[in-house]
Amino acid sequence: MNTSKNVSKDIKAMQNGDKNRRTLVQVVVAVVLIALVAAIALFIVNKDSTSGDASSAAGSGATGAQLTPTTLTDNGAIRFGNPDATTVVSVVEDFQCPACKNFESISGSTLQQLAEAGNVAVDYRPISILDRFSNGTMYSTRAAGASICVAENDRDNWMSWHTAMFEQQPSEGGTGLTDDELVAIAASAGADSPAIASCITDGSYTDWVTTQTQSVLGEGINGTPNVRVNGTDISNPTPENILAAAAAAGN
Repeated sequence: MNTSKNVSKDIKAMQNGDKNRRTLVQVVVAVVLIALVAAIALFIVNKDSTSGDASSAAGSGATGAQLTPTTLTDNGAIRFGNPDATTVVSVVEDFQCPACKNFESISGSTLQQLAEAGNVAVDYRPISILDRFSNGTMYSTRAAGASICVAENDRDNWMSWHTAMFEQQPSEGGTGLTDDELVAIAASAGADSPAIASCITDGSYTDWVTTQTQSVLGEGINGTPNVRVNGTDISNPTPENILAAAAAAGN
């Protein structure tokens, strides 16, 4: 009996067996890895899809349906007075701006008188450049949006609302007025419809205000209040200077 040959055959058989087992293991491992990679890829795709839907839903819920105003001028102004007037007094303002509050207290009644005169148009263009002074609550943007809500739904009470807004202007560096407080101011000025309340709380004109602000800044206006008569700046917009500029423009 040739023991060495038998041992050699046994070793060779074992080697072949090991080789076959290694091959089988490698195949199994490869299949498992492929399945794992496919599962990971599917998980990532599903996660991205779900995250996208959630983000869209959150964005929609945070600001409500975004609207475009339909009653403003082509440059986004809330116009009072004669819509076809050749003399136009334009006021760019931010409801968080202390200088705007001062301007309103001194010259607001003069602007109303001009608008009622019948031969002059007064344009109000609310923007939001002072959100940084409301401690993260975007008060300037929300207040400007509220102005559009009132203008679109209750133009007759807008002037009263406008006056009340500056009378109750929050201090810089605070949290600004809440949406509920903005709704209350509108209601106290006579603009108390449910449509206005939901428009304010939904932030319906948030996107529009942002776009309008960029448009105004693109015109070279970088501070508020900015007062112009037929496009010409009034550096010191006192009642006397506004009336003089309007009279000169009408001649």
